[in-house]
Amino acid sequence: MPKIIPKKTPMPEQSPKKRIENFDEVPYGYSEELAIAEANRCLQCKNSPCVAGCPVEIDIPGFIKKIAEGDFEGSIRIMKDKNLLPAICGRVCPQEEQCEKACVLGKKFEPVAIGRLERFIADWEAKSGNIEIPELPPSTGRKVAIVGSGPAGLTVAGDLVKLGHKVTVFEALHEPGGVLVYGIPEFRLPKEIVTREIGYLKKLGVEIVTSFIIGRTKTVDELFDDYDAVFIGTGAGLPWFMFLPGENLKGIYSANEFLTRSNLMKAYRFPEYDTPIMRGGRVATIGGGNVAMDSARTALRLGATESIVIYRRSRKQIPARNEEIEHAEEEGIRFQFLTNPVAYHANDDGWVTDIECIRMKLGEPDSSGRSRPVPIEGSNFLIPIDTVVVAIGNSPNPLVTSTTSGLETGRNGTIIVDPETGRTSKKGVFAGGDIVTGAATVILAMGAGRIAARSIDKFLRTGK
Repeated sequence: MPKIIPKKTPMPEQSPKKRIENFDEVPYGYSEELAIAEANRCLQCKNSPCVAGCPVEIDIPGFIKKIAEGDFEGSIRIMKDKNLLPAICGRVCPQEEQCEKACVLGKKFEPVAIGRLERFIADWEAKSGNIEIPELPPSTGRKVAIVGSGPAGLTVAGDLVKLGHKVTVFEALHEPGGVLVYGIPEFRLPKEIVTREIGYLKKLGVEIVTSFIIGRTKTVDELFDDYDAVFIGTGAGLPWFMFLPGENLKGIYSANEFLTRSNLMKAYRFPEYDTPIMRGGRVATIGGGNVAMDSARTALRLGATESIVIYRRSRKQIPARNEEIEHAEEEGIRFQFLTNPVAYHANDDGWVTDIECIRMKLGEPDSSGRSRPVPIEGSNFLIPIDTVVVAIGNSPNPLVTSTTSGLETGRNGTIIVDPETGRTSKKGVFAGGDIVTGAATVILAMGAGRIAARSIDKFLRTGK
């Protein structure tokens, strides 16, 4: 039996002092030698619990074994049999809560760095230039319209085109990718990688139409004039607010607007792109998820003199990925735990100057299983601030659901589907991702897309 190496092979990355001055990707990724070393930590378990923890069912031991053998081409073929977006998943998916959480090695030691290996093999393929386009089956003559080009929609598109169906993806924005391009910063997911992965789908035959707003340019009902089935994967792009006094003051953004201005509209590349955005000063981000970490770290790179995260629970309960929290801490972002805003104050010109907060304590667990934050009466205090980013969550935009007949919706405007099939209440219409679950992760959206693709294929072939 080979010697067990307890810890993951470290991945080289930019130093905190250097990276806060640029938007370059923070981790550099594995070299071939580091990837082989990490792949050799895999125990190659016969029952493969890691596969059960993967929403898109990647043969994890299989692709890792090929890396350990130095057969990188064989590894990427195994990967792309199940996942057409590995460079994206390897960077932004919460492997620690899914495949790595199930890793047998992780029961006593650190789990195999599955996400880092996934990233490695995808990047290796891109550098090699040997990107194989699989032979596709004869056309079925069936056509599918996909609404939204985020992770769910792209997964459905890739799966269906490989089954011989004609696929068209409709995107409301001027660039495809959904949250991958407007929501995730360059230093976590370089946009050239999103473009590369989408380019692969185009080579498979997926058609992508941008600046096409379903619900305005055409409705879902009208799509059936030309298509046999429709998949809705429009995500959750409607930001939540707390409805506090002063929340409409100048200098207060939703995280959606702040990140979209920086990412999709390229404010981070000033002065090449002169997109208006607040720069410098003291910036506070409200919330504790990955979007809050992205916002706080973006603010720092845009020139904030201080970037503060205000979160109503403790460090233990914060929902963001550990890696993102650790990177934020390394970069000097200050966390104000057990704190909740109650009001915003402004100067005579209407610009926010202070957040009035109240201190919190943890009470009994709530429906999420985490301790409920309870205000401490009389503990109000002020935090001087120049800019605020509200990152407390999102709901689906109601445009598609409000313009589609016969579509059953649930709380916060989500679409109700059969979780086993992705089928909606309207015949021929399927849905998945954040439009169904509310804001979640990239890989869960892709998993939902895979389920829906199978059901759409069955529907197209049988009418059932």
